[in-house]
Amino acid sequence: MKREVVLGLLVLFSLLLVSPVLAAEPGSAKMVTGFGFFGAIVLAAGLGVGVAACGCGVGMGHATRGACEGIARNPELAGRLTVTMILGIALIESLTIYALVVALILLYANPILPKVITLLGLSG
Repeated sequence: MKREVVLGLLVLFSLLLVSPVLAAEPGSAKMVTGFGFFGAIVLAAGLGVGVAACGCGVGMGHATRGACEGIARNPELAGRLTVTMILGIALIESLTIYALVVALILLYANPILPKVITLLGLSG
């Protein structure tokens, strides 16, 4: 129950922050330079990495718990279970790194920005 309440509050907070972007005039510079466009990119990047880290953390916890339970049941397989667990955790961690790379591309390379600037007529 508590998880749903926190998620609901997070969604409402996100909608409150995004509403100025949607309410801005299409031709105004505020949409690109103010809170609007870049604020939405920062919000998306932060939420993306945060959700990815939370999900991967839960997955790593389940993997570690399963390996510990397996080692407790069958101690002779401790070496094989540990190697398999470390390989699985490395693959899980790669998902968080992918989310971080996408967030950094949005923040610094920003492939959408030239299209938005030309669409709004702010290029010259």
